[in-house]
Formats: sequence, C-alpha cells, structure tokens
Amino acid sequence: MTSKAEKRIVFIGAAGEMARVAIERFAGAVPNGNWKLELYDIRPEKLDDLVRKLPPGVATAGSFDLFDKAALRTAIDGAALVVLAAGPYLRTAEPVMEACIEKRVPYLDLGDDEASTRAALDLDAQAKAAGVPIFVCCGTSPGLTNVMAADAARDMDTVERIEVCWATGDEGPVPYGRAVLDHAIRGFAGPCHTWENGRSVVHQTFLESDVFDLGNSFGHFRLFECAHPESVTMPRRWPDADRIRVLGALDPAPINGVMRGVAVAVESGKLPMDDAIDFINDVVCDKTGSLKVWPHALKGVWGTVRRREIKASAVLKYFWSAARKKHADFRGINYVRVTGEREGVKVVSIRRLPVSGPGTAWSDMAAGTGSATAAFMVLAVTDLGGRAGVLAPEDWADPEAFYEALARTGNSPLTDVIEAVVRPSTVLTSGRSSAVQP
Repeated sequence: MTSKAEKRIVFIGAAGEMARVAIERFAGAVPNGNWKLELYDIRPEKLDDLVRKLPPGVATAGSFDLFDKAALRTAIDGAALVVLAAGPYLRTAEPVMEACIEKRVPYLDLGDDEASTRAALDLDAQAKAAGVPIFVCCGTSPGLTNVMAADAARDMDTVERIEVCWATGDEGPVPYGRAVLDHAIRGFAGPCHTWENGRSVVHQTFLESDVFDLGNSFGHFRLFECAHPESVTMPRRWPDADRIRVLGALDPAPINGVMRGVAVAVESGKLPMDDAIDFINDVVCDKTGSLKVWPHALKGVWGTVRRREIKASAVLKYFWSAARKKHADFRGINYVRVTGEREGVKVVSIRRLPVSGPGTAWSDMAAGTGSATAAFMVLAVTDLGGRAGVLAPEDWADPEAFYEALARTGNSPLTDVIEAVVRPSTVLTSGRSSAVQP
C-alpha cells in the first residue's frame, strides 16, 4: 500500500525499450523523491527484471486494458502523474488524456505522432477548465527539439523560420516494435502539416528535401520533410514565423528510399501495413524479406537516385554491405536552426546534440528518447503548480532547467548535453560581454 507521503506515478506501456530507460533514469535522478512507480503493460512479465533493478519498494508491476474505461480510471485515480508510453498514440493518447482530465491527474507522454498531437490540442479547453496539465511530445523529437528551439529563439527579437532536424541510424540486427514501425512507415508517405507564410498548409511527406551541415560525423547530410508534431505545436508560440518545418532521415541514406517505397505502397493500398512491418523487420534483421514487397522498396530507392538525392554508388555500397550482413555503426543527431532578427541584424542560431552513438550516454534511440522523457518527468513532478491545458515542451520547459535534468538522466556532463552556435555572435547582436557557451 502507498503511504500518504508517497507520490504515485502511473506509467502505462512500461515494458518498451524507451519506457524502460525513462523509468530507470528517472529513478536514478530523483533517488530521494519518495516516488512510487506503478508500472503497467499488457506484458507485465516483461517488467519483473525492471522492478528488480530499481531500489526495493520503489516500483510495482501490473496490467490492465487502457481501453477499459473503468480499469483505466481506477489505476490513475489519485496519481501525481500519469505517463503514457503505449502506442500507437493515434489510438491510445486520447482515451488516457480524457481520463486524466476527468480525474484531474497530470498527464505526460512521449508521443511523436502528428495526428494525435492535433487531437490532443483539441482538448486544451477541457484541460484548462479542469485545471489539469497535459504535457505532450516529451521525448527527443519532439521534446528535446522543442526546448532547443525555445532556447535558440531567445537569441533574437523576431523569429522568422524554425527548422527542426533529426537523423537516426542502424541499431544492428534487432527487430523494432510494431507500433514504432507503424509510426515510422506512416511518416514516410502521405500528407504532413507544416507552417508556411504564417499559416498551416499541407505538404506531401518526403518530397521536399534539403541539405544541412549537421556537424559531427554527419557533415552535410540530406534530410526530408516529414510529418511531425513540432510544426503543429510551435506555431502557437511563434505564430508570426514565416516557416516552421521538420526534416528527418535514416542512416545509411539508402534506407530512406527503402522506407519511402514501402510507405507509398501502404498509403496507396497496394501493401497491408502488417506485411510492411514484417518486411522492414526482416531486412534489419539480415533476412531476405518478402519477394512481394521488394519491388515496392526498390522503386523507392530508384526514386532517390533518379531525383539525385543519393548517388547510385552509395546504394550499391549499402546493398553489398547488407548482403554480407554488415551493419553501419549507429549514429544519431538532433539539430534545430532558428533564423530571425535582433536589433535589425539577421541572426541564425543553432542548437544540436554534440554526439550520439556507441560509447556515449545516448548510445541508441531508446537511450536518447528515454533520457529526455525522464528529464521531462523530473521537471513535471518538481514544478506542477499553476499549469493547465495541453502543453508542448516549448510552452513550459525552461531550457536551462531541462538541460540540467537531461545531464542527470543521461548520466552525462552538462557540457555534453547541447551545443550552441550563433551567427552573428550574440556579442555583436546584444552587446553582452561574452558569447553563448555550449
């Protein structure tokens, strides 16, 4: 039984890799917070080892159907915070948010689905009326990227353009969760909402691309416009911006063509989603994959070559490595570029993760996203007072406080959390005596 002094966090979908990292790193970052973690998943047996890793008595494991209204409301009643990590968010987020609003319990998720984010914003008035904070998009991208944008925007008086970029790589022959791949495949085809000329417009995902100097080992890297929540939530904070868009890519580059071809086939009704997910997992796990799906994948690859987005030699190199079951080293990055004016001078301000890959605190996608979610949890439980409504990270997370929390949850020095690059320097545009420091 939970004592009155203990504060409960209900974590739904706790067995996923990102969720497990978030739970472990949150517990490590607030060892004396007197928090009780109630972990739920449809596979509760997968939580036993996680509970054993945590300090004795900190966590319990259980299971319920989140679509069972009575069971959901019983589980969350009286909690200090509910964290949702069960996807796909297009199906799971709305019923949990509605229950939290009804029970007046703060909510936080790491959703990265554009459509579910737009649905969440529709609940803003209800959440405000109930006095409940609904913290959405609290992962890496969205999440960390939103905080980076808010941080960079402070270098200027007027924000004109925000470009959010992400790239993530090969994690070896390990299958992905079906909800993760469902989201990923949908992200490579179909419409995406973006902000252009001060209004919301719809583009076709993956058709518009650009090359950014991401730095680190990436250098100049081609990214593709994609459906992501940042371009849905950020216009609320910067409605006068000319453009807010999200661009992303997989590494090595030829994988983007494979995903694009499969995604277009799913969107057009030529390929069932389950077959697409099975195919992608087969390919990443060094299996042949369905011969019925390969024509769609190769069509996507050929499209990237034909549009000169990638060289044919790079494609051949990738397939030669795949035939030998040789995987590239994982690398990933988040990069945000904000353009505007300060005292009449054009300013470009950039925030980026300095390193991500083997040997770092952010060794893979799960480590990066889980650490960021844990940092948002730390902020949420230490400063919940007075907030209400549906809130994206740029609406409530102080950049300095978040970076410090991320250093703790990522087990990394603060100097390794973020890099700041400002052109022209903040010294010239503000008259301050020192430039922005990493």
